Amino acid sequence: MKYDYDAIVIGGGAAGLTTSGIAANFGAKTIMIEKEKLGGDCTWTGCIPSKTLIKAASVVHQMNKSEAYGVGVSGVEIDTARVMKHIDHVRREVYEDADRPEIFEEMGIEVVSGRGEFTSAREVKITDSTGAERTISGRYIFLCTGSSAMVPPIPGLDGVDYLTNDSLFEIEDLPNKLIIVGAGPIGIEMAQSFNRLGTEVNVIDMAPGILSNDDPELTAMLKESLEREGVQFTLSASVERIDQSENGVVAEVSVDGERKKITADRILIATGRKANTGGLNLEAAGVKYSKRGITINDKCRTNQRHIYAAGDVTGRYQFTHMSEHMAKVAATSALIKVPMKIDHKHVPWATYCDPELAHVGATEKELIEKGVSFETYRFPFSKIDRAITDGATTGLIKIYGKKWSGKVLGASVLGAHAGEMISQYALAMKNGVSLRDFADTIHPYPSYGLGARRAADQWYIKNQSATLVKWIKRIFRYRGEIPDYSDPNRIV
Repeated sequence: MKYDYDAIVIGGGAAGLTTSGIAANFGAKTIMIEKEKLGGDCTWTGCIPSKTLIKAASVVHQMNKSEAYGVGVSGVEIDTARVMKHIDHVRREVYEDADRPEIFEEMGIEVVSGRGEFTSAREVKITDSTGAERTISGRYIFLCTGSSAMVPPIPGLDGVDYLTNDSLFEIEDLPNKLIIVGAGPIGIEMAQSFNRLGTEVNVIDMAPGILSNDDPELTAMLKESLEREGVQFTLSASVERIDQSENGVVAEVSVDGERKKITADRILIATGRKANTGGLNLEAAGVKYSKRGITINDKCRTNQRHIYAAGDVTGRYQFTHMSEHMAKVAATSALIKVPMKIDHKHVPWATYCDPELAHVGATEKELIEKGVSFETYRFPFSKIDRAITDGATTGLIKIYGKKWSGKVLGASVLGAHAGEMISQYALAMKNGVSLRDFADTIHPYPSYGLGARRAADQWYIKNQSATLVKWIKRIFRYRGEIPDYSDPNRIV
């Protein structure tokens, strides 16, 4: 009873909103401090506006390829101002429905607009926009301040009017030419969307490929698909300098020792995220942190037993769904002492380009490096009837599993609705559903989910043998031909 609050939550993004809601649900006296708008990066500068832009771009793309479906649509016009107004409308709708302060105040949470910083291990000073200050104390303190765009120290960049995801959705006119530095999820999603809206896009990255955390076979297929649409790539390239020019920007890059200049109207820096630890005065609380973020254990607890951190600020993951998961772990571990831990084994992610690219569990590379015995079960989207009807046959499902037990170790999916399909494999892994159980589960036809099941069917196919079939044929006196089981790439 000697503390002002049972739970002080600093940050009102995905992690902070979830932490506050759980704390209030447990009956804890809770205060949530946010210096800008509730909803954080996801609602205002990340997931919601980017996926809304992706949808707008996909509508244009479908109209432009309508002849492929026997439908003639002509005269596609793009009103940039209306597109950007629509994006703003959608994110405000999400804010009103899920993030506005009144929703949390009705839960009994005190919502404060201001900046929170430690003055001691138990006390937090709140400074509002007018400069007024108040200091409060908390039994438990949760740090959920998220992350922001990481801008590398490229010579000349300080003098350039560059874009990041924080400013991208505030532009009023689409550039004719756009340079994107970074071939990660943000860079790839935005490259395809702007290209589909009529912008000439060139993606620059120091890596030899795109989306380095994903399966290289699938990323190569995706890159080819994007190139067919018109996206340009300058890979294995180091950016030596970026300058503002009279007509836009100039990026000087080095590729295999050769320097060249790439010009554009605007440049988007999409080189990753950095944890928002500045301004918290973590030293006053004795909380350990590094350049990566706040140091936590698998219960999301810092080196101070009453201080927890969740989400991007920890530097562990940069996914909204993981921010929510970590917030649940932190709040539950702290407030009701249930021994929850971060689930490292079943972390799914998806890049929402077209086709989508998603993954869960161990990668093929990780399994090989660890010496794990496994089989890879493959199934192409060209054999999924729903993909054929939709004209979306580019893609491949790869499942990594144990040969005899059918235990799922990981999965990668490139294709339409891969972000939805990967959830089936995440559920299977989390709950011990084997590929045999998966294959024996009825899925509706025609659906993309059925494609996920047909990929699991390949476990049955690979575990059959000519010897077994010969015995079956002999016992039941069958007269048909025995399939060729010697082909390791046989798909049924």
